[in-house]
Amino acid sequence: MTPAVVALVLFAALLHAGWNTLLRGGADRLWTMSVMNLAVGGLGLAVALAVGLPAAASWPYAVASGLIHITYNALLIVTYRTGDLGQTYPIARGASPALVALGAGVFASEVPGTVGAVGIALVSAGILSLSLGKAGLSRGTVLAALGTAATIAAYTLIDGIGVRLSGDWVAYTAAMFTFHLAFPLWLLLTRGPAALGGTPAALARAVGGGAASLMAYAAVIWAMRLGAMGPVSALRETSVVFAALLGRFVLKERLTAGRIVACLVIAAGAAMIGHG
Repeated sequence: MTPAVVALVLFAALLHAGWNTLLRGGADRLWTMSVMNLAVGGLGLAVALAVGLPAAASWPYAVASGLIHITYNALLIVTYRTGDLGQTYPIARGASPALVALGAGVFASEVPGTVGAVGIALVSAGILSLSLGKAGLSRGTVLAALGTAATIAAYTLIDGIGVRLSGDWVAYTAAMFTFHLAFPLWLLLTRGPAALGGTPAALARAVGGGAASLMAYAAVIWAMRLGAMGPVSALRETSVVFAALLGRFVLKERLTAGRIVACLVIAAGAAMIGHG
């Protein structure tokens, strides 16, 4: 990868960890997620109206991905109710490539090589380290984080097929992002017409978080068009380290040596899975 691609992927990783920090630090995470999704879904709808729909063969994948993204966002809210960002984010992000590799082995007979198998073992060890001990997570929080990882793995696989069938990755992405409007619509139905209101500062932060999530997604897609997918995907997992640092310095979470080591182990394992 060129230095420009490396910088782009690292920027995407920081953006992704950043909007998760914003969500974790919010007092009303359902409201924050809804406003963020309003920004993402609104832009998706606008682009879809401008460029049109992707090829019909990709529609089932766009719908499935959109519904899974709704589940993903809901699980993030549940995960962040009780778990620190520095613990739960690495589990959700790190376990995803491991689940993809295991799923490929079970359903597609794609057995990971030695490097990939070691990567899965490292990710598993890092997750266990973050989950156990005196400052470990509750079973419910770990399950929510792993459920989040499962949705990431699912929409990654679905989008990988859907984009290839779409004929236009922009049209496909816009159609999928339109489903994000489900969150603000749910909030309006359950809390009333004024539910999406807030102070200018709070609205700016939430809309900024939505913009950051879009920019992170677009940056990775662009990077994959410029560099090899394996190294890009591996470098993308540095977001777990950014999350640990942001959790410490922005959210004032504890950052022990054990957490740092666990995050580095998970990031290394995810990178090995991407290569092997």
